[in-house]
Amino acid sequence: MSTISDIRKKLTGRINQTNRIELLEEMLQLIENEEDNSVYELTDEQQSAVAEALEQYEKGEYLTDEEADKEIGKWLK
Repeated sequence: MSTISDIRKKLTGRINQTNRIELLEEMLQLIENEEDNSVYELTDEQQSAVAEALEQYEKGEYLTDEEADKEIGKWLK
């Protein structure tokens, strides 16, 4: 099991290696949300994706875990 110190070192190393601004912004937002119990605000794109997913769910357009596992198994063959 990793210690807090080990995890911090791994995170620091990975953060220093990445040049992906989106990833860094998301990581910062996660940390800030943990410290600041404010409400997480979705972007317009995220809100659209959630609305689309809810609509699909309401129409029964989804797979169960078992169905998804079978589909993935087919793709991997």
